[in-house]
Amino acid sequence: MTTHLPKILVVDDTRANLVAMRHLLADSGAELVEASSGNEALSKCLDQHFALILLDVNMPDMDGFEVAQWLSDTEQLRDTPVIFVTAAYADDLNRLKGYRSGAVDYIAKPINDAILKSKVRVFLELHNARMQLQQAMEELSDRNRQLQAEIAERQRIEAQVRHQATHDMLTGLPNRVLFHDRLRAAVQYSMVHGVPFALALVDIDGFKGVNDTYGHPAGDALLQAISLRLTQHVRVNDTAARLGGDEFAVIFRDAGEVAPLLQRCQDICNVLAQPYPLQGENDAFLAHVSASIGIAVWNEQIDSDEALIQAADRAMYQVKDHGKNGCALAST
Repeated sequence: MTTHLPKILVVDDTRANLVAMRHLLADSGAELVEASSGNEALSKCLDQHFALILLDVNMPDMDGFEVAQWLSDTEQLRDTPVIFVTAAYADDLNRLKGYRSGAVDYIAKPINDAILKSKVRVFLELHNARMQLQQAMEELSDRNRQLQAEIAERQRIEAQVRHQATHDMLTGLPNRVLFHDRLRAAVQYSMVHGVPFALALVDIDGFKGVNDTYGHPAGDALLQAISLRLTQHVRVNDTAARLGGDEFAVIFRDAGEVAPLLQRCQDICNVLAQPYPLQGENDAFLAHVSASIGIAVWNEQIDSDEALIQAADRAMYQVKDHGKNGCALAST
């Protein structure tokens, strides 16, 4: 990394004074920049960054007090230290005026070489320390942004892994793991609050024929289309899940009345039986399938979530045994 020397601006309207200052500070470890008027000094301050300004007070047009006041009033320049170098205005009143204008110190003419070099060295050390601190803060800020980005990426990956662990990769529906978690939660909620719920097991009739005839990509597309229709016909607080293959399940929360529940399941049957426009290995085609749905309502006679699943499963096979494409409610 290239290291740039700090800069000192020397402002004096007398050429001899500028030359003398150049010789005095030749070994200061800083780059000297000269200005012969207040206006020139202000112009250079806008273009360059200075570690220190040595400013003559008594100059025509714009004196040192005005220059210091202008620097103090300019946001990006107000922190630049200014030392007045003057043979006049050395009394306390003018010193106070200088400090109010933004000066940090005075050096009286004729200049004591040792005092000048000592003060310049102190301000250069302060400047270097400030630059090092600024660099450290910038590096810390950069590292913090990197850490935030790494944390966000890690959280995204963790969320993705959690989602993949609990959702079906093909359809995006909750998988068997999440289905059982939701089912146990529904059982616990119903036992505590006495609010009934229902489980519907959905088996797709005719899926194997479509999959075998038109290929697995078409079968996958059909499962995705079925999943979309299913999710569009359940409420937000219900759970539609894919248990595997062409088996699906729906947990209906707050299913207190049987008639509306049966009607909702029949509506699902009807919508799943509508044709599916799909693309086969060679041509587009319409897939025709249906659904056999077995329904079981949780009540005090059912002693476990597994017993509820078995009851819904028996009801589903009753539908299959009676021609498929329909719904049946498990007897309790």
